[in-house]
Amino acid sequence: MRTLRPSDLAREHGLSTQAIRNYEQDGCLPPAERTPTGYRIYTDLHASALRTYLTLIAAYGHATAGQIMRALHDDDLDKALTIIDRGHGQLLRDRETLSSVRRAVDHLIAELPSDTRLSVDTRTIGELARHLRVTSATLRAWEAAGILAPTRDPATGYRHYSATDRRDAELAHILRRGHYRLAHIAAVIEQVRAAGSTEALAHALADWQAKITAQGVAMLDGAAALSRYSAALRR
Repeated sequence: MRTLRPSDLAREHGLSTQAIRNYEQDGCLPPAERTPTGYRIYTDLHASALRTYLTLIAAYGHATAGQIMRALHDDDLDKALTIIDRGHGQLLRDRETLSSVRRAVDHLIAELPSDTRLSVDTRTIGELARHLRVTSATLRAWEAAGILAPTRDPATGYRHYSATDRRDAELAHILRRGHYRLAHIAAVIEQVRAAGSTEALAHALADWQAKITAQGVAMLDGAAALSRYSAALRR
């Protein structure tokens, strides 16, 4: 087996030699042997480990990729596979969340323009509750969960719901009919607020879909690299 210097590994990926040493110290590369003068001796196995680690980063991020590599170097394949399973589980949950948000947003875009009552500047909690056919207590629960954020009249303390608040309430109502939990709905509403409008969110969802697809492909690449490296370790 040929021997390699830290600079040989670093050059292939445009990294610094210090980064290579850090990866070894963190357990992302197997321990290197040393020359009598203390210089590290790397091999093709280390080069394979580095390629695998960098491929896993694209799929799972630095922290999780490091956990996978350390589990392999501790000869704990089951632990490595469990970490990978969690990553795939999270990607599946992201896909399901994206699908639910997209359905809700499509529904909301289709429904809101037809309701001219939403052109009113503000609504009280009772008016909004009657419009949605829910109780005022429900709207207060949504507010406590971070779904709604009405303003308060400084003199009376009464809640006032703007057009944006009513949009969020409409979306929350749709998702509750789909039996989604309040914490999930709050995360969806935050996506709408960050995008600025349901139309802008529809474009943001397309970007989110592209990222999920790219991560799925990266996981396939990571699985292939990991399979090769695991076989090399066993040899």
